[in-house]
Amino acid sequence: MYFTKFTFLLVGIALFLQGCQSHAEKPHEVGKLLVTTPFAQDTTILKEYVCQIRAIQHIEIRALERGYLQETFVDEGQLVRKGTQMFQIMPALYQAETHKAEAEVNFAKIEYQNTKVLADSNIVSKNELALAKAKLDKANAELELAQAHLNFTKIQAPFDGIMNRLEVRLGSLVEEGELLTTLSDNSKMWVYFNVPEAEYLDYATNGKKGEPLKVRLQMANKKIFDQVGIVETIEADFNNETGNIAFRATFPNPNAILRHGETGNILMPTTLENALLIPQKATFEVLDKKYVYVVDDKNRVQTRLIEVAAELPHLYIVSKGLSVEDKVLIEGLRKVKNNQEIEYNFEEPEKVLTALNALHAE
Repeated sequence: MYFTKFTFLLVGIALFLQGCQSHAEKPHEVGKLLVTTPFAQDTTILKEYVCQIRAIQHIEIRALERGYLQETFVDEGQLVRKGTQMFQIMPALYQAETHKAEAEVNFAKIEYQNTKVLADSNIVSKNELALAKAKLDKANAELELAQAHLNFTKIQAPFDGIMNRLEVRLGSLVEEGELLTTLSDNSKMWVYFNVPEAEYLDYATNGKKGEPLKVRLQMANKKIFDQVGIVETIEADFNNETGNIAFRATFPNPNAILRHGETGNILMPTTLENALLIPQKATFEVLDKKYVYVVDDKNRVQTRLIEVAAELPHLYIVSKGLSVEDKVLIEGLRKVKNNQEIEYNFEEPEKVLTALNALHAE
């Protein structure tokens, strides 16, 4: 009796396990899924390059003479117009030297005039007249030099610009050549960015000759600067260590938003011919690699590794892994597994693109 009950128990467990196994091995049934093909079209993308922003003129203002800083006429961050006096170094010593030089000029002039009268009367030789003229010329030259030293005590702005930090304070003894401040002309900005060799060659060979390359600037706050830049120059040599070459774009800066030393990203348009596009929702990631499900001629889904060249709103540009003949699953990716047979409806890629554009517009 005990043996018979035990036998029935084992048979029941076996039937239960068999039923569970059959249920687990039964494929998950899904409805018809949506499939499309990649579509190829000429596409313009924006490539990003880290950039450095520089004023078109950024100079150091230095003392040209030694002396005490007597006056400061401008403040840090102030817009300074060309010719505006910025600093005054105490001029007393240089004024005295100028007065002395003026007196020597007057003396030499009188001596020359007297000698000329005598020379005209043949009382003195022409050589003495020439010597008196040389003394007068020398005195005039020394006066010009003294006046130049005096003028150097008055430091003026060489162009319109924004003054930077004051490096010395009122009453400081400044040496000849000592830094007082810097001045930046921010009316236009030069923006430098490095381009890899392959991308430079694409630009050099595919760019339209005679038409300037227009670029945009993404500022550090991720906003796009409201002015368009023009690439005006390219450096002569590549950097052998990085394989890059420097481009320089010029941006108008009418509202003085950009300042010398800022950073950002240059957005440069690049046209890709017959770029292969697929919806982003058709992809999934495994260990940072992107895959799609491709439907084969037996209606089975197969995983396919792809490489993405660029990203657009709701779209990827695929550089490797797909062709325009492949059928790509764009719905129900979580419902299927590799080698599973499915039923599907095919949707033309143009219709898929229109739907994605409508979604992006919303």
